[in-house]
Amino acid sequence: MPPPLTLVNGRLSDAQKTSYWDDGYLFPIPVLPATEARTLRAELEDIESTWRDAGLPLPLNTYKRVNAHCVMPLAYRIGSDPRILDVVEGILGPDIMIYAVEFFIKEPQTRHRVSMHQDLTYWGLGAIDGLVTAWLSLSPATPASGCMDFVKGSHKNPILPHRDTFAEDNLLSRGQEVRVDVTDDQKTPIEIHPGQISLHHGLTIHGSGPNTTDDRRIAAVIRYCTPAVTQNVGDTDYALLARGTDRHGHFRQFDPPSALFAPEALAIYDEIRQAQAKVMMAGTDSARGLYG
Repeated sequence: MPPPLTLVNGRLSDAQKTSYWDDGYLFPIPVLPATEARTLRAELEDIESTWRDAGLPLPLNTYKRVNAHCVMPLAYRIGSDPRILDVVEGILGPDIMIYAVEFFIKEPQTRHRVSMHQDLTYWGLGAIDGLVTAWLSLSPATPASGCMDFVKGSHKNPILPHRDTFAEDNLLSRGQEVRVDVTDDQKTPIEIHPGQISLHHGLTIHGSGPNTTDDRRIAAVIRYCTPAVTQNVGDTDYALLARGTDRHGHFRQFDPPSALFAPEALAIYDEIRQAQAKVMMAGTDSARGLYG
């Protein structure tokens, strides 16, 4: 694992920005104290304990895994954290929207994995530079716990052909897998620890293996985009302005959640989920549903 990057007043240096655009990713970037990241984890696990059997319309795991920022103030708070936005601004510029926040969890000693893929394949946004994913570690992400593997420079490809597997051990919505042979020597393990983030481009080929440790591998995953990005497949898409100005109006905005799973938040969540599912699940007749 390389040593943590040194930021300049909390922001990326020119050399670090160049490294991101050359490689398609950048890590490990310290943004929060480890103690604060562990506190966020404890808050998330308290929500899990309290709400798991609380009679929500959908399983709690669905709300954690899809657009958590719509219904969980914790997720929105992470996505709008100025320390993370300061770093992301070095990639996207001053106008930043939160496209999605999710909690991505691999339970201990489980075989769940993520096949090698490009994020932008099914999102309807095209092969764009204006989206970056910030992956915040809330527990250690190591090769043993199933950290991500990135393929250096793969973001310079277009959207490549993928195949759907719907494999039971695959955590992706369609079990999608890029139809390119990726050898182990092409993979860079993205080891990061609580309070650190990695950044990756929406076209970077990446995946991850199973968690063979006795601890949960927990991440808060934030998808940021510029207001200039457009939805090219669906009729409507949704995002929240986190910083700067939206001069385009391509996304429908909504109020951040004021409380956990409030009725009005659940209503907009369902609206967004249905709209995005039409895009992300287009071309398949699977009944599994979006992260079903």
